Amino acid sequence: MLCEVLKLNDEDITDTTVPHTGLSTSKYYKLLWQILDAQFDSVIIILDEIDLMNDDSLLMKLSRAEEAGKIDCSIGIIAISNKIQYVDNTNERVKSSFQHKELFFKPYDANQLREIMHNRADAFQDDVLSDDVIPLSAAFAAQEHGDARKAIDILRHAGEVAYETGAEKVREEHVRQAQQHAEKDRFRELVNGAPTQAKAALLALTELSVNSDDDAFLTSRVYDQYEQICDHLDMDILSVRRFRDILKEQAFLGVLEIEKINKGSAGGIHLQNRLIEDPQVVRETILEDTRMQNWDDK
Repeated sequence: MLCEVLKLNDEDITDTTVPHTGLSTSKYYKLLWQILDAQFDSVIIILDEIDLMNDDSLLMKLSRAEEAGKIDCSIGIIAISNKIQYVDNTNERVKSSFQHKELFFKPYDANQLREIMHNRADAFQDDVLSDDVIPLSAAFAAQEHGDARKAIDILRHAGEVAYETGAEKVREEHVRQAQQHAEKDRFRELVNGAPTQAKAALLALTELSVNSDDDAFLTSRVYDQYEQICDHLDMDILSVRRFRDILKEQAFLGVLEIEKINKGSAGGIHLQNRLIEDPQVVRETILEDTRMQNWDDK
């Protein structure tokens, strides 16, 4: 099948110019419907990393446009997300109109990651990588996340560790050190810019995770731990409602997961919180903040 890629708005066809600023959202949507009708009988719209949207209003408008008489063009939507529970958290009306079908793509396995990294080995000088470096990097990445970019990060970090220590070759021990560095770097990117209150909330969940056999905790229990941390660090204690908002924000960033637990008519619905990253790595990263280090001295 021959596919032709067109820019969304061809002014020669639509006689429509879309300014970057100065229009209301409703006007932009009206122009979008006009452009799609003018150029397409049917169109597939691909939304990558859809979980980064603040709400599901865009999905609502796109999935209901034809039914609502806004457009004659048929619209199909491909929504891509790393979070398999994304659709579960959307509005019921969106689920009804979207009528989605889920396709799951497995993470890369070790063999696939090994092949990908072999194609990137030319970033190193010849004979610098020992034979076990790429297989071990691939194994680490496959066990944890199956993410090719993160696997390449491990390989890059291993090279940096070897260079900094003056080694002539990148070896297994450098990969193991790189794995630890990569975990901290990924989390550090998310946490370093977080407000102090968010760090205190994460530290509360971390302390529970480190000191318990459980890995998921009710919000009320995390809040109790958070109060202890704030008391010790002489920080203001936020309301339970604001604390819940902070946990939701961190879940949105992919630092933790929140799961609804239904305990029946008597127990009601509760939220359980679980760290996605290794709790020890999370703890070490948070305590790099000088304000939080006093907690380690308690």
